Amino acid sequence: MHVLVTGVAGFIGSHVAEALLARGDAVVGLDNFNDYYSPARKRANVAPFLSHPRFTLHEVDLRNAEAMEQICAQGRFDVVVHLAAMAGVRYSIERAPLYVEVNIRGTVNLLEGVRKAGTPHFVFASTSSVYGRTERLPFREDDPLGRPLAPYPATKIAGEVMGHAYHNLFGLSFTALRFFSVYGPRGRPDMMPYHITDCIVHGREFALYEGGEMYRDWTYIGDIVAGVLAAVDRPMGYEVINLGRGEPVRMADFVELIEGLVGKPARMTTPPAPPSEPPITYADISKARALLGYNPTTSVAEGMRRFWEWYQENVPLPAEML
Repeated sequence: MHVLVTGVAGFIGSHVAEALLARGDAVVGLDNFNDYYSPARKRANVAPFLSHPRFTLHEVDLRNAEAMEQICAQGRFDVVVHLAAMAGVRYSIERAPLYVEVNIRGTVNLLEGVRKAGTPHFVFASTSSVYGRTERLPFREDDPLGRPLAPYPATKIAGEVMGHAYHNLFGLSFTALRFFSVYGPRGRPDMMPYHITDCIVHGREFALYEGGEMYRDWTYIGDIVAGVLAAVDRPMGYEVINLGRGEPVRMADFVELIEGLVGKPARMTTPPAPPSEPPITYADISKARALLGYNPTTSVAEGMRRFWEWYQENVPLPAEML
């Protein structure tokens, strides 16, 4: 199979590319190596693939419509896995124009390239944040949307809706995967597992909203990748599917788990949650089980142990921990 992976140098993208190459697929990767977090870290993520005979890298921005059309036309892809985006709920709060440009305009540029090239299947990275402050638990794919809490999820809703338009008009198979709190080795430094770990390691204070009485459905990267590859292999017309673990974890307990791994106490404040943060995320994964054979197997305790091992090998530790 010939696969285009956008955001290939990112956390999820690099793991997806690695898994595709391992099973024998050819991968064309696309990334603009922006500075949302360290470009050097992204280059390290993708470095192992650069000499692989079935991997090609394009350093280009989604907002370049001409480049998207050329890459899609030349690639003759069987499927596109669209993971590239401006991510982060809180970072998006004062940057709505940027998120619209990258996440909506950039996605439409790619959809246009796919349409013109006749690529049959498109897998789109969406987010659990689209559910906002829904009161029905667990979160189901048929929950009504339209009340996002920040620009980031608003742009992801737009991507899902655009995908339906292209499916309806041009017959494109479009699968939107709503990721729930992904973590693991190579995780982004702005995400809570990395951020909390880093603060505890270096004795820095961090904010734990609502005294830790909030819940997140932490999902290990290996389980997410298995779900993505299953979606790659199963064009289904138009579908929206949750990929989570289905077991929300209290944030105070999550911090305690990291304290145990690091062997140091956390220093934290406990302010009220900002309006961008829902009190809980909780995936109903019955649809993913039925349509994708999805079966997350990595507990949060095991997943965070693996993340901590990666962190110790890849992030400089203070002298007293060496």
